[in-house]
Amino acid sequence: MQGTLDLLILKVLALEPMHGWAIARRIRQMSGEVLQVGQGALYPCLHKLEQNGWIRAEWAVSENNRRAKYYTLTKAGRKTLEQEAAQWERLAGAISMIVRTV
Repeated sequence: MQGTLDLLILKVLALEPMHGWAIARRIRQMSGEVLQVGQGALYPCLHKLEQNGWIRAEWAVSENNRRAKYYTLTKAGRKTLEQEAAQWERLAGAISMIVRTV
């Protein structure tokens, strides 16, 4: 679904700031190893979220002593997350009702 990756990234960054590889790893872990986010999808989405003002990026040293760009959720991003999560819950509920109909 359009915008689903946006929602997942915003949710993960609401937990704590992290770099790109860690974001993909956390999404995979939180989804029970079901969702795999490739770099080709992740980094363009991070760039778009940053342009929208929903996340901010800054360089820092990662846990393995390498420079990495860390992403942080902004106040606008937190508000967007709340709105998108509510919309997703409504949509998922509607789809579930249809799928369960006999």
